[in-house]
Amino acid sequence: MFIVGQKYSRAADIHDQYGGTRQSGISSSASHPFIFLFTGDSGEAYGYEDGWQADDGVFLYTGQGQIGDMEFVRGNKAIRDHISDGKQLLLFRATGKGKPVEFIGEFECASIDFASGPDLNGGTRKTIRFNLTPLNSRHSADVEEVESGMVLPARTFEQMRQSAFDAVTPTETPNWRMAKQIRRQRSSEIKEYVLRRANGVCELTAEKAPFNKANGQPYLEVHHIKKLSDGGLDHPVNCAAITPNAHREIHFGANGKLLDERLASLIGSKEQQLSET
Repeated sequence: MFIVGQKYSRAADIHDQYGGTRQSGISSSASHPFIFLFTGDSGEAYGYEDGWQADDGVFLYTGQGQIGDMEFVRGNKAIRDHISDGKQLLLFRATGKGKPVEFIGEFECASIDFASGPDLNGGTRKTIRFNLTPLNSRHSADVEEVESGMVLPARTFEQMRQSAFDAVTPTETPNWRMAKQIRRQRSSEIKEYVLRRANGVCELTAEKAPFNKANGQPYLEVHHIKKLSDGGLDHPVNCAAITPNAHREIHFGANGKLLDERLASLIGSKEQQLSET
């Protein structure tokens, strides 16, 4: 709905269409799954030092609050919990007072670090910095192709499930340099859990995996029910382990959308049952 690099009226194109607070730098829509983030140069005097970090593909976004230490309330809490809440982070850059805002892109909050800076009264306070990674920096279809060589420790099913859901919440780290590694770890945690949850059986068709891999494990492919490129979030409820044939049919078949809707319902029911046991 927004194109990277294009400029939009904050009032007409964003808030009139999707709601949200019109003045705040962090504006969460109550009627749509969006959190609108606005960045610019005007906040530097109060410790807001937003921007890309060298060529590392991490955008530092300073949290909300002008007096005293920043806390995880309101907009700051919304960013931290955006994946578990099913909210997309859409980042815009202000081009001047009363002027349009430029769309930078959709992001995930990979990790969080802290800094110090001045507040509105001239005192020094703790600031929250969200380490954002662009959603398009990963393959837009499947978790399975991300960091497949990452080795995770042996754990029980319950431990895997807990780790996968814990990974959804951004980790607090000493600095932003860990953000991309943490994001890869998140994907691996979710992939391992989803494959274990399937236990060698396609979560769409209930067919057994077509073959075993060299390590003896059944081969299934991990699929984002809602693709990353369409705003799908890296979350255990949004991922399923399915056979290669089912996977290709979803992506290229005439009934792909219906199959995805059915898969979403199946995974939702499965996770609901697991949460009740």
